[in-house]
Amino acid sequence: MENSTPKLLNIKYLLCAAVLLFYTSAFAQLGKTLTPDVVLVQYAGSIGYGSIGAGYDVFKNKRGNLDFVYGYVPRSKGGILHIITTKFAYRPFKINLGENFTLYPVNPGVFFSYHLGDEFALSRDHEYFEKGYYWWSTALRSHLSFSNELKINTAELLHDKGIKNVSLYSEFNTNDLYLVSWYKNQETMSITDIFKVGVGVRMAF
Repeated sequence: MENSTPKLLNIKYLLCAAVLLFYTSAFAQLGKTLTPDVVLVQYAGSIGYGSIGAGYDVFKNKRGNLDFVYGYVPRSKGGILHIITTKFAYRPFKINLGENFTLYPVNPGVFFSYHLGDEFALSRDHEYFEKGYYWWSTALRSHLSFSNELKINTAELLHDKGIKNVSLYSEFNTNDLYLVSWYKNQETMSITDIFKVGVGVRMAF
């Protein structure tokens, strides 16, 4: 049998190169520096037991955010897993709660998570499986998400100019595999069975 490890490593390097190319070109076009607008930490939510990342405001009205996140799952929770994720979300509605608090009640988004490791692959080995038999990738998942966020203007509230604001958020998400599984098994699965939830904190500088 041909050793598949070099093939997997090549795919991994190509993916990293593509992400890096997208990262640099997108922000060069937007005329922004590579300095993140926010840092974030998150618990659960399909991208790791715990995760940390950096984010950018992608619109002038600061209603959109693009995040790059690393997540980790320890052995005691089903790992060891290492996950990298690219997330986009938009805040179409906001509710002002006084001078220093803003609520964003429904923020639709999408994100893509990639599991690192030789045991994961973008495609199946057709030497063992008929083409199309397993349509999903073991490494890459595409997700739909809906979040809500409470933003606190800490610069004014705490008279601290170092941190502009802190946001507390919760995020509900599902992925392509869960959606197809639910669609094919609606008699035994509820739509609520396929959604996961994560909670996190975003800090803007």
